[in-house]
Amino acid sequence: MRSTARTEAGAVRDITPRGTVDLRGGTDTGIRLSYPRDAVVVIAGLPGSGKSTLLRAWAPAAAVLDPRATRADCEAALPSWLPYALYRPLARLHHMRRIRTAMRGPEPLLIHDCGTRTWLRRWLTRSAGRAGRPAHMVLLDVGSREALSGQHARRRLTSPRVFATHERGLAALLSGIGETAPPGATGFTSVVLLDRRLRDTSPRARFTDPRVPAQATAP
Repeated sequence: MRSTARTEAGAVRDITPRGTVDLRGGTDTGIRLSYPRDAVVVIAGLPGSGKSTLLRAWAPAAAVLDPRATRADCEAALPSWLPYALYRPLARLHHMRRIRTAMRGPEPLLIHDCGTRTWLRRWLTRSAGRAGRPAHMVLLDVGSREALSGQHARRRLTSPRVFATHERGLAALLSGIGETAPPGATGFTSVVLLDRRLRDTSPRARFTDPRVPAQATAP
């Protein structure tokens, strides 16, 4: 059974995600997701689904870890003639080290990831657990056509082979949706599902310490 939040137009609905929170198909215009101050939140979805847009909206409330920033650092440090495919494993390892280091700090974290790789989801939840942090996921389920349109709009195209791999990974993740986190998302405290309409209404997020008044809120 899916958990769906519905509010009157203009109202703000505070949701503290636990298990599966399926907001797809809702009519809400004001959603605010409340996470603990030490949360690690993975923003997931197909390439082009709008992850970066959501991350920019939430960035004032938490630190953002984006693999593209790590890639840019590697590109700046290596010869320009060296194809990215040759140092992709190095860039990925460097990014994972950045994530692990950031998890040792005190601030909330937002992680940009497609969420379609089982091994990486497991690594993220285990790393968060070792750091004593809860791991959460916000999954943008906007459909392949919308994601491809987003890629063209941003002029960053994923190869058909890689995109098809992500499609299969996302389908497998979505296949076990229930009241608790899907089997493919074992280790996550919650999985929030957003569709295109909910994504476009720019849901807000806040990270709070329950012992003090809430202040860290993304507009």
